Amino acid sequence: MSSIALLVVGLLAFLAGYQIYSKYIARHIYRLDPDFRTPAHEFEDGVDFVPTNKHVLFGHHFTSVAGAAPIVGPAIAVIWGWLPAFLWVVLGTVFAGAVHDFGTLWISTRHKANSVGTLAESIVGGRARVLFLLIIFFLLLLVNAVFAVVIANLFIASPGAVLPVWGTLVVAVVVGILIYRSRMGILWPSLGALLVIYVLIWLGQYAPFELPDLIGFAPSGAQLTAAQGDASVAAAAAQVDGMRIGWVIILFVYAFFASVLPVWLLLQPRDYINSHQLFVALGIISVGILVANPQVIAPAINHDLPSDAPNWFPLLFITIACGAISGFHGLVASGTSAKQLNKETDARYVGYGGMLGEGTLALTSILAATAGFALYVGVDGWHEHYGSWAKASSGATMAFVNGVGVIAEGIGIPHAVATIFAAVVVISFAATTMDTGMRLQRYIIAELGVEYRVRLVQNRWVATLIAVACCGALAVGLDRGAGGMRLWPLFGTTNQLTAGLSLLVVTLFLLKLRRPVWVTVIPMVFLLFMTTWAMVLNLIRYFTESHMLLLGVGGLIFVLELWLMFEGAAALRGVLAGRGVIGDAEGSGR
Repeated sequence: MSSIALLVVGLLAFLAGYQIYSKYIARHIYRLDPDFRTPAHEFEDGVDFVPTNKHVLFGHHFTSVAGAAPIVGPAIAVIWGWLPAFLWVVLGTVFAGAVHDFGTLWISTRHKANSVGTLAESIVGGRARVLFLLIIFFLLLLVNAVFAVVIANLFIASPGAVLPVWGTLVVAVVVGILIYRSRMGILWPSLGALLVIYVLIWLGQYAPFELPDLIGFAPSGAQLTAAQGDASVAAAAAQVDGMRIGWVIILFVYAFFASVLPVWLLLQPRDYINSHQLFVALGIISVGILVANPQVIAPAINHDLPSDAPNWFPLLFITIACGAISGFHGLVASGTSAKQLNKETDARYVGYGGMLGEGTLALTSILAATAGFALYVGVDGWHEHYGSWAKASSGATMAFVNGVGVIAEGIGIPHAVATIFAAVVVISFAATTMDTGMRLQRYIIAELGVEYRVRLVQNRWVATLIAVACCGALAVGLDRGAGGMRLWPLFGTTNQLTAGLSLLVVTLFLLKLRRPVWVTVIPMVFLLFMTTWAMVLNLIRYFTESHMLLLGVGGLIFVLELWLMFEGAAALRGVLAGRGVIGDAEGSGR
């Protein structure tokens, strides 16, 4: 199969979605009003509420939602064949994910930039708020803990990426000051930032940095067994554990300060710069594919699955979580982006357009894994890699990095530089997602403090400290710095469940306004059905395989899901019977 054909078809579908479908939704469903006074203006405080240029906000929103998941998920899912992954990424992005992101951004803007969890109280019912906030809290806990571990592992595997990644922070602060304090505009700071970052990437190959083992672990029993008695191999594995914990601690210290600093100083400019990095990366991958036209090695549908691989239906729809639709996006849209939206009409560009950007990233991940990675390891090496579900899952990130490296090498970029560049892109997006995730976790903890009248945790410094402590404890408290990975199998179902419930909130609000709801009802029903089915299958497997931790936590989330769906059904009956569950349907702020 030609990789060019898949790339062109996917990009044309995304273009049609933005030009036709999103325009229809903006005009006839959400009915965006350019004169609506957004929360960014109503509550402007220079810290969280900051009216922002739509291009800068697009960069912040896009890079916050486009973490490692849209790379990892598709790179794993091609084990079932490229066709199911391709169709879900393209159709899911256009008709589900982008509608969800656009909708949650719009509805939050209409309700003083409250999170979708808080909106559940006024739109669904009183009990729904706490239920939804608990699900959201767990999702953010998992995302922040796991992404810290993922970044730490990438720093260990790609020491040449350390200099450019941390150097980007300094560049971002300078850009933020130039844009917001010196009023320089965004063009020249953006170009200068990209130039500096690419110089740092080039220098990274000559100045790799390996964090010393500050912990001094002795080899574990599992490492000794895996090393088959080789003490030096076991000691090296234990050293990696110590390095990982060191990086995780450093990352959470950084995340604490990043989440309490004014959003314009670091978070916005860093995300804006990283969005340019991703556009360049997507351009390099696209041009490389157009020039080399590497053939897709994976079958359209894999009829010879490894024995440890689950059936693709319904697991495909939770394996590719980000990259088609993601509940985390709704948290970003309603948690941070709505606080920075300058005009309500910018919501289409930021929300729908941002999801199309992530869909494009997922599309290139499919091509990098099925075509570029195959060139790197050869046909036999590719089939060996995807001959095991465990191997495909654990090696997805490096499959993307090496695949991009080979594709970029085809247009004259040295492989060493290209792989560092790809690693920097992956780390940067995982880090921006973690930055935003910690800020969102702080918001959720503060909202729970309001709910239970605990004034202390409503303080942003205290709430941030609690968020960092919880996520850090999960990350380093189990498995020597890889603790979050123990619960990672719950991410897909929890993430998609959150997306389905967010669509439920948007649907109920549209019903109250007496507007058409088919654009949100169809993806909502599909997603809740698939997620519930997948969760039941996973819970059965956790029970039969005696994974008690996953069974207990997953079972609790499943109960919360059913309870919240019951509350939603009751609210739906009330709306259909003409009983309002919200106040002024058009929101406030004019």
